[in-house]
Amino acid sequence: MAKVTSVSPLAPAKFPDLPVIDGVLFATAAAGVKYQGRTDVMLAQLIPGTAIAGTFTKSTTRAAPVLDCQSKIGGISDQGAAILVNSGNANAFTGRNGVVSVEAITSAAATACNVPKSRVFTSSTGVIGEPLPHERVTAVLGDLPSKLDAQGIEAAANAIMTTDTFPKGSAAYVNVDGKSVRIAGIAKGSGMIAPDMATMLVYIFTDALVEQSELQSMVSQYTETTFNCITVDSDTSTSDSLIVAATGASGIDATNSHAFKTALHDVMLNLAQQVVQDGEGATKFIEIVVSGAANDADAKTHAMAIANSPLIKTAIAGQDPNWGRVVMAIGKSGAAADRDLLSIRFGDCIVAKDGWRSPDYSEDAAAAHMRGQNIIIGVDLGLGTGSATVWTCDLTHGYIEINADYRS
Repeated sequence: MAKVTSVSPLAPAKFPDLPVIDGVLFATAAAGVKYQGRTDVMLAQLIPGTAIAGTFTKSTTRAAPVLDCQSKIGGISDQGAAILVNSGNANAFTGRNGVVSVEAITSAAATACNVPKSRVFTSSTGVIGEPLPHERVTAVLGDLPSKLDAQGIEAAANAIMTTDTFPKGSAAYVNVDGKSVRIAGIAKGSGMIAPDMATMLVYIFTDALVEQSELQSMVSQYTETTFNCITVDSDTSTSDSLIVAATGASGIDATNSHAFKTALHDVMLNLAQQVVQDGEGATKFIEIVVSGAANDADAKTHAMAIANSPLIKTAIAGQDPNWGRVVMAIGKSGAAADRDLLSIRFGDCIVAKDGWRSPDYSEDAAAAHMRGQNIIIGVDLGLGTGSATVWTCDLTHGYIEINADYRS
């Protein structure tokens, strides 16, 4: 697998200080699934009564762990639950072997954590098409319960990385009826990132009490404007999984709290944007804002056409304000557009207006914006009130280097 030797220039200065979430403990181990000399297995153990919600890749070749998790989401058990993740091998496109591996891991985790197998949620990330050496995972499971630590979430974030250059974490403190609840989440993702979840794994924990069906509704809704609005390379993984666990340990009911819902969305968005900031080979973080579309769906179609264009992404990598490529992407998207109503801006610089190059266009000003790390492309279609915002990164030679020898 490609060796990543430097941290993304877009990475946060440090891993955030995440709060302890009552009702969840973490442990990690080095099982040697693929990597040597680093942790590659993460366990999160959850108290009885935890509500669990999730969204998953829509890939028709999704992995055995994804299918297993999808079958288990829903309801609250009076027994505990566990989340077990391995990196280095996706256990995807492995046929019957994949099912056998999931069965072995969930059974071993259930025994080790004293929870029902139906409450063990597993994820695997890494190379596709290689049988998972699950015996390496089960071999370390017996020791993990003795290592469980309420403050182990940063170690967990490190254990789930593949080509990531930094661990990803986000948190929020929420006031609900004068009382405080906490949210903390971790994620991995760097390449094979596109909507329908975006290879990405996300685990978010809160001590709030949230009714399961309402938690699922929140997660499904907010995924559409966060993780399904990012792209690195337009490729949808077989393994994408987002699991949100509400332990209820605080005793504070946040089911109908607007503040809690806003905070959960913000944590999801922050993690999604960190995935883009760690895009393989990325040097620029790009926000694409489309307004004036016939409807929101059309706006998102246009935004993703721009975000996924190799020509646009390479131009940005080269700091070239080539707005003609944005015109091209809009024209090919398939959504409604009128050439003579179209306006485009780079940052605050209007480059095209009403179907023509703006008379006030300044190549120097546009180029100056392109030299920054945070790039904004704004498009007004002039057709209606539809809008959408998506996030992507530039496409550099670094992406090729990482993926050309990914399996070596």
